[in-house]
Amino acid sequence: MTDPLRLHYAPDNASLCVRLALEELRLPYETVLVDRGAAAQRSPRYLALNPNGLIPVIEGPEGPMFETAAILLWLADTHGALIPKPDASGRAHAVQWLFWLANTYHPSLRLLFYPDQYIADATSALRQRTRDRLLDMLALLETADRAEWLDADAPTVMSCYLGPMLRWTQIYGGRPGWCDLAPYPRLLAFAQRAEARAAVQRCAIAEGLGATPFSAPSLPNPPEGRAI
Repeated sequence: MTDPLRLHYAPDNASLCVRLALEELRLPYETVLVDRGAAAQRSPRYLALNPNGLIPVIEGPEGPMFETAAILLWLADTHGALIPKPDASGRAHAVQWLFWLANTYHPSLRLLFYPDQYIADATSALRQRTRDRLLDMLALLETADRAEWLDADAPTVMSCYLGPMLRWTQIYGGRPGWCDLAPYPRLLAFAQRAEARAAVQRCAIAEGLGATPFSAPSLPNPPEGRAI
């Protein structure tokens, strides 16, 4: 019997995207809390797993692995679900959107949340411009072609990634109420379908995310650890 996967996580962090995929795939896994309150992500022990000092890490048969999109793609390809197979129709555009989420949307959120990590004097103008860019990205998704996964009932690694980021966009932007999904009916419908899934509900309970974590999110109340 193979050992279960070990997910190093913090509540309402990027590890949530991986946890969603694990739950959707019904894979056995253990969680290891990374205590952000104690800066455990920068401890020598954690840096030995991920030298970037970022969450998440997953430990599997090939050792520790980091980078959210890479973990999601590995899980999907290893278990033959959540993304078209390499030789299947639709694979190219699925991978395109996965990397757009990882390389375009997610870094913009990090810039909004942690501007001091990028420039010495974080300004309100920088954060406002980043908010504007994120709204442009939501508008792009709302009308995107070749993004059938946004309208599908079945989960994908892209939906596992996007759902949490829609949540974070709405509640961690530094200005309450600056963004909601009402002007984006396609994305709102996506969020409501996603959070109705049993896998999402299990994750929401485990991390204290509330009943509507994507469509109308509130600040988390995790049973352990600290969120973003």
